[in-house]
Amino acid sequence: MNSETNASNSTPADHPGQTRRDFIRTSAMIGAAAAVAASAPAATAPAKSGTAASSGSGKDPYALAARFGKFLRVTDVCDGLDAVGRADLTLMDPAIRPLWMGVRFFGPAVTMRVIPTNRRMPTLTREQALEQHGIWREMGGWHVSNPETKRGSVIVMSTSGAKECGYWGSANSLGMMAKGVAGIVTDGNCRDTDEVILQQVQLACRGIGRPIIPGRVELVEAEVPIGCGGVMVRPGDIVGCDWDGCLVVPIEVAEDVLVIAARIAVDDKKSRRRLYDQMGRKPDETVDWEGAAEWFKDLL
Repeated sequence: MNSETNASNSTPADHPGQTRRDFIRTSAMIGAAAAVAASAPAATAPAKSGTAASSGSGKDPYALAARFGKFLRVTDVCDGLDAVGRADLTLMDPAIRPLWMGVRFFGPAVTMRVIPTNRRMPTLTREQALEQHGIWREMGGWHVSNPETKRGSVIVMSTSGAKECGYWGSANSLGMMAKGVAGIVTDGNCRDTDEVILQQVQLACRGIGRPIIPGRVELVEAEVPIGCGGVMVRPGDIVGCDWDGCLVVPIEVAEDVLVIAARIAVDDKKSRRRLYDQMGRKPDETVDWEGAAEWFKDLL
């Protein structure tokens, strides 16, 4: 077994003198070498527009996302992205935040794009007041239907700089959770936030809004590459969120990022567990390195 293989199968815990920075640097070198080796045959087969980069790994993004969704923090995955040469490129604007502390999810992206409208809703009668969304639909406010979702997917919405508009609120966001969606990320606003928080809807947004959709935005595309929070998001890319913020893991590097993030997470939990023991502090789930090691045993 050569030294490169040995390095790829080790963690900082295996080398007491090695810092995390050293580990990430070594992993980055290995990842870069692997990318160069893999790039030649792939260069003649460009990804199809609107797809998840043709899923370069050939792996099911839902199966991969399930591995990310347990024991990993956004920061662990961020370190993994650094190691494969994607440093900062896929970190969403830090202004896009979880609506409440405790939001945490990873899942394949299902994308939507809305744009600001250039027309108003007509003045409505009392009888029409409850039909605003239906009237807006008849006026062409929805150019496409809402995309199909699968259990575990993450809805990611670009609002194209639209002014205050609570596209996501207490009813439609809860409806997505009822369908099994893992989370919602938008660079726009959420409204009805008292109820959204009470309902524990897994949602991250740029801000809190009050107005509704009709006469403000139009849904123009779904399941296409979009920009959200300053980064590219394609259908099938893995999107993660916790209290530290949101990020995107391009599907073609997701396996490498998972392996590196898993090793970093186990090492971190193990080192903090030792500090817990030293301080006489009762262990909690954040230092359950044994559970993490078992979950990721095929990757360590």
